[in-house]
Amino acid sequence: MRVGKHVAEALAAGKPVLALESTIITHGLPRPRNLAVALEAQEQLLDAGVVPATVGVVRGEGVVGLDADELTELANDTAVVKLSVRDLPIAAVRKLSGGTTVAATALLAHQAGVKVFSTGGLGGVHRGASTTFDESADLIALAMYPIVLVSAGVKSILDIPATLERFETLNVPIVGYRTTNYPGFYVSDSGYQVDYQVDTPAEIAALARARDELGLTSAVVVANPVDPAYELNRELHDKTLAKALAECAARGVHGHDITPFLLDYMQRETSGESLEANLAVYRGNVALGAEIAKALAE
Repeated sequence: MRVGKHVAEALAAGKPVLALESTIITHGLPRPRNLAVALEAQEQLLDAGVVPATVGVVRGEGVVGLDADELTELANDTAVVKLSVRDLPIAAVRKLSGGTTVAATALLAHQAGVKVFSTGGLGGVHRGASTTFDESADLIALAMYPIVLVSAGVKSILDIPATLERFETLNVPIVGYRTTNYPGFYVSDSGYQVDYQVDTPAEIAALARARDELGLTSAVVVANPVDPAYELNRELHDKTLAKALAECAARGVHGHDITPFLLDYMQRETSGESLEANLAVYRGNVALGAEIAKALAE
């Protein structure tokens, strides 16, 4: 693993740093929009006084703090792979380049000493998991790496109540930012609740410090709803999701290919509206993550 010079210097000086994952660049957004969004997020953080630490794997080397050239390489590489924790040693040996999932990003960011991480939506328990046992490695990773993670809930294509139950079993605290309504990625309210609400970045920073003092190893997961002004129309969301799930089953898509397939289907069927909601989610989470990073650095 390599920590980018700008990130290493910021960490040594006690400056606020925010980790960002790279699967949104490699597998979550269409080209060339993916690179533009990646660079925009970096500028957004610099303008807020926070050092960006985008995480990815470049020719077998895990990098915490990709530079502009490395971001460009990953964004334009059509052979780039999706890498979770289990894939990292394989990528190292085979010199693969890839985007890191929430799980792999949390691991590498934690090892580098970065305390806060913003993403779009989390992985979780897939629909039908009672028979397929298909659930994201993000769940286990968030039980193992003590980072603060900002997301807009789990992706609405997943089994949300089952995911919340799994987080409870794994002792991963979920708090809603200024709400107890659990968000559903494209929509601000999934219809499910969380037990606790936090109202300020300083309160989230205090929560992380209390976790550390107790010697707990799990992440603190902050559920930050998308601004309702930018959420996907509920009726359109539900209708398109039902069609996407049916198409996924008909084609026999499974494993880590499910999420990219469903996100791409949603984007095409909504004429890009789901993409714009996705970007609003991401920008909002980057903004909140920046404020939490600054609160933790104080």
